Amino acid sequence: MSEVITTRREGAILEVTLDRPKANAIDLATSRLMGLTFQSFRDDPDLRVAIVKTAGDKFFSAGWDLKAAAAGDAVDGDYGVGGFAGLQELRDLNKPVIACVNGMAVGGGFELALSCDLIYAADHSTFALPEIRAGTLADAATVKLPKRIPYHVAMDLLLTGRWMDAEEAHRWGLVNEVLPREKLEDRVWATARLLAAGPPLVYAAIKEVARKAEAMEFQDAMNWITKRKFRTVDELYASDDNQEGFRAFAEKRDPVWKGR
Repeated sequence: MSEVITTRREGAILEVTLDRPKANAIDLATSRLMGLTFQSFRDDPDLRVAIVKTAGDKFFSAGWDLKAAAAGDAVDGDYGVGGFAGLQELRDLNKPVIACVNGMAVGGGFELALSCDLIYAADHSTFALPEIRAGTLADAATVKLPKRIPYHVAMDLLLTGRWMDAEEAHRWGLVNEVLPREKLEDRVWATARLLAAGPPLVYAAIKEVARKAEAMEFQDAMNWITKRKFRTVDELYASDDNQEGFRAFAEKRDPVWKGR
């Protein structure tokens, strides 16, 4: 895509790398590039899983580029499709996305990781939401974090801006796994390959139901599933893949998923 955003494709997996020294901070132009990248991933039927990583091992991302803001980038400017960093508000992204966190995830960088479905972190990585010290709101984190970890822990991070190391993040369930930095990418790619070999229509249904059911009563969500009112659930139940799963089980073989 550019020197700032590079991609690598292996089969159904797309690795997206943000490389913006020194801290992988994100300005408006970079956010728009990221949005186009993730939009393309979403819309490509041959891609099933994305990995989000950044260059270097000091900063995963420092988030919003304060130097660019000081030079005129408006905080409420045009972040592009998908909102900040291209993932935060990207509609209908029904494919798994894995964050490969190697270094400090700060502010919007922390929010970028929160926009992913799985988070793997190097053991030296740290997380913080320092917006409170600048007198501003960590908006996406304020919405998402209290739903991901215990309320009082989330509020501690939001209200104080303190640092959380990778082990604490794992203890609270914010991070799936903590690994030595030299083993991090191998673990992330192993997970990506596992997911890429799985049933894409089921992944899509899981993501849509989980996302939309968050604002629904339990029984209402179950009724929507039963009545096939979720688009992805309707597509899954009417698909060849749905029957393939049953056939493979009966025939004692591995299923062959075609995404249709």
